[in-house]
Amino acid sequence: MSQAVFHFPKGFLWGTATASHQVEGNNTNNNWWAWEQRPGRILRGDKSGLACDWWGGRWREDLNRAADSGQNAHRLSIEWSRVQPTPDRWDEAAIDRYREIARGLTERGLLPLVTLHHFTDPLWVVEQGSWENPNIVNLFANYVRKTVEALKGYVTYWVTINEPNALAAYAYALGVFPPGKRDLGLALNVMVNLARAHAAAYQTIHKLQPEARVSIALNVRPFLATKSWSPLDRLAAGLANGAFNDLFPRALTSGEMRVSGWRRSIPEAKNTLDYLGLNYYTRESIAFVPQASQAYVRLSIPPGLETSPNDMIANDPDGFSEVLNWARAFKLPILITENGIEDAEDGLRPRYLIEHLHRLWRAVNENYPIKGYFHWTLVDNFEWERGWTQRFGLWELDVASQARRKRPSADLYAEICRENGISSEMVEKYAPGLVEKIFPG
Repeated sequence: MSQAVFHFPKGFLWGTATASHQVEGNNTNNNWWAWEQRPGRILRGDKSGLACDWWGGRWREDLNRAADSGQNAHRLSIEWSRVQPTPDRWDEAAIDRYREIARGLTERGLLPLVTLHHFTDPLWVVEQGSWENPNIVNLFANYVRKTVEALKGYVTYWVTINEPNALAAYAYALGVFPPGKRDLGLALNVMVNLARAHAAAYQTIHKLQPEARVSIALNVRPFLATKSWSPLDRLAAGLANGAFNDLFPRALTSGEMRVSGWRRSIPEAKNTLDYLGLNYYTRESIAFVPQASQAYVRLSIPPGLETSPNDMIANDPDGFSEVLNWARAFKLPILITENGIEDAEDGLRPRYLIEHLHRLWRAVNENYPIKGYFHWTLVDNFEWERGWTQRFGLWELDVASQARRKRPSADLYAEICRENGISSEMVEKYAPGLVEKIFPG
């Protein structure tokens, strides 16, 4: 077989993504730790516990693995409850620890992409109403100011809020994240407060660091009508796409939130994206079902696709292409801030990774302004309400012993990062069934 390589542009960012509560361990002062203590909230009763012991120092060895495998960037998050444990106190030791990690990234040749809010709130913020309280905007801006002042010597790329659409939906409409409420109107009001908080953070960051590049990381999950011939299924898909995928980024470009007759003006949020961060995992089918317990719809994985062991994610590169095409319309640089699949046995992950990166290469080759890719995730971590039942890591984690074991897909990703591309030799080695599909002829 003749050899061929699909190369990405020089300077393309290759990294992995992590989040504080999922890897640090013993984040006892936030809403998620409290949520884990409540029976029935986490699958199997799992708890984050020590997580990956990053706060204990094992971030060093994990980031060594990232750097040694050819990665040149890493996305991580800051834990608000560590930086500001009470309303009137900053923990300078914790801030120094994050400064050390940021410096450690740059010393390893990894560009830091720092997320300022990744699902967790300090308990004192919860006591004040969290994202239901409009004053969250000022509280968040103060925390952002303190954190950016401390880290701006090492960090230029920022994500203000991870998956604001998912946070509003899962915590305030579906009730699977804390505080566990199920109120669609409340979820929309929370979206407004999230947009205002992002806007305040955006302005704060640029005052402190004019050269900063600031965005959100948006969970983009296209919804397909289960029965394409059904007007009700098509209506459900249209409403879901509008509310979940379109609402937030449109607000940050136009200054207005609008969906199905509901409208809010947020002028301060207009043009507050320097790039667009995208988290993509899968598409979903949606059907209108009057008997369904949640919003009269039922979600499922589109038929005919390979799925992850827990049937949560499909290997659906067509959906990835759809998302990239959707994102291109915003006319902003694009970063893939998360993409991956839960797969403890690592049987599907190599195919998922190759097929999605091939679609990414095709988009780049068609002049889509895509600047980097962050795989979710570096090492198995605590996956929120699903606990330890989902394993996304390139490296396997034994939770009890904290031992790491390299999965084959870690070697695949390392070869991609070092080559800055996908070669036919890699595909033949890690996913031979894809050779004719990726390199026909």
